[in-house]
Amino acid sequence: MFGEMVAGYDVPVLNEREVRAGAGILFFVTIVVFLGAWHADLMLPAQLMIVAFFGDFAIRVFAPRFSPSLILGRLAVSGQKPEYTAAAPKRFAWMIGLALASFMLVTLVFMRNMSIVNFSICGVCIVLLFMESSFGICLGCVIYNKVLKREVALCAGGICEVRQKEAIEHVSGGQLALLGFFAVAMLGVMQVMQAQNQAHAHDGPNHRLIQEFKGEARATGVTGAPLAAPTDSAPNAGSQGHRHH
Repeated sequence: MFGEMVAGYDVPVLNEREVRAGAGILFFVTIVVFLGAWHADLMLPAQLMIVAFFGDFAIRVFAPRFSPSLILGRLAVSGQKPEYTAAAPKRFAWMIGLALASFMLVTLVFMRNMSIVNFSICGVCIVLLFMESSFGICLGCVIYNKVLKREVALCAGGICEVRQKEAIEHVSGGQLALLGFFAVAMLGVMQVMQAQNQAHAHDGPNHRLIQEFKGEARATGVTGAPLAAPTDSAPNAGSQGHRHH
């Protein structure tokens, strides 16, 4: 049986709070690792993250209570009242995640092939994790319910039930106008600040600090050990380089 039976519910369920917490943990770790790997031009962190992601979702599909991210999620929300949701739609959504992770495992880990397809799939995974952890929107569950037409009595966020929106859920025209004004205002602020930053790009303390840090990094090398002393020909080469400049 997939999921857990809880008194008062006719179908196996999962704790939605725990699932969202697990998605948030994966989202945070994934985006930090991939952005760091991209900035440092290193493949190993991304490969390790893909292996961990694949292993976690493989466990989720068969035994979610033993998934590392869901265990962490359970610890994070242990003081909150459980919010139960049907387990079947979640399993379908996790099978989609496992398929994406399998493709990344084969191409990026085993074949070491970096392409726009890899980045696109990574972006899709990050978006799915963000949507679930931040808004409680399980897109795989929506597909399960709307596309596959599977009848489930208990879905996260009540997406399985047809209902009328309550008054507190409606967005007025004034709110939309304010949202648009805020976006335009932020674009204007960005333009002004960008112009100011360009004008003072090489004068501020931040620029000097970054340059000093880069200089120290080049002086110590990748491993942190000082570079070897230059050979006799190095000064000549350096002086020639200065003459060219």
